[in-house]
Amino acid sequence: MTRTQRPGDELDLAAEQGRICALAAKGQRDLQRAAAAHPDLFSARPFDPALFSSIALAMAFSAPTCTVDELRFANRAVLWGFAVDWQVDYLAKSREDVDRVVADTLAVVDGAAPGAEDALGRFLAELRDELARTPGYARARGVWREEVARTLAAMAREWDWREATAGGRPPSYEEYLDNADNLACTVVNVAHWIRTGDAGVHDRLPELVAASDEVQRVLRLVNDLATHDRDREWGDLNAITLVGDADEVARRAAALTARCRETLADLAGRFPREADYLTRQLGYTSGFYGSTDFWGAR
Repeated sequence: MTRTQRPGDELDLAAEQGRICALAAKGQRDLQRAAAAHPDLFSARPFDPALFSSIALAMAFSAPTCTVDELRFANRAVLWGFAVDWQVDYLAKSREDVDRVVADTLAVVDGAAPGAEDALGRFLAELRDELARTPGYARARGVWREEVARTLAAMAREWDWREATAGGRPPSYEEYLDNADNLACTVVNVAHWIRTGDAGVHDRLPELVAASDEVQRVLRLVNDLATHDRDREWGDLNAITLVGDADEVARRAAALTARCRETLADLAGRFPREADYLTRQLGYTSGFYGSTDFWGAR
């Protein structure tokens, strides 16, 4: 305890952290129910209880003022991001497989019923239908659709890069960082803001997307610093491999973080709740990746 803190301050802080963890506990149980309802989608070993817990904790600490219902939707949107990443990165055996995932997913976003064998599409259709019941969805749907398309394009591009890297033609660091949509962070944030925001937020989503993209690029590097060994084992691309120096990647992440702080401070004057969410997301996830990773064992 520092000299300026009182026992009551510590008590209040611990109580607030306990409340947030309770939101996460409820979220984890819901994610486990969702996974059990889609066993053909979430049967792989990396979808373990710790992944569900990590997702729920990340969202609860990023958006602690949200209701359980709002966090339930956000948690499931994050889980969908992990599911599509698994489909493209590890289950797709050809570019045709990747193209099928992209086409089927965009068709579901556009309102189509998922095919009988499309487990990923069935899970996404549940999210789409819930989001469609949000007031203002008609105004904001185009932004969400664009973010889903960007995420899928980024994942497909990384699939191509993995093939090219195996042939000695890796992307540049700049190209890799510009492809940070494959992290599926901004696409989740947009869905969350549609679900929880008002008309003013919906009308200014492009401005929020730009700020989220800055955060997403930082998290891309923070993720890579934490997962270099796993990425090497799994055959994934990583900024450290491209740059050749973990300390240099850490310096670049720190510089991007400083720029993010300025962006978020400016955003707070217009969108205090959304700026706080991005700030907490950046801080929590950076701390989390300092010790562990979301995925379970392959």
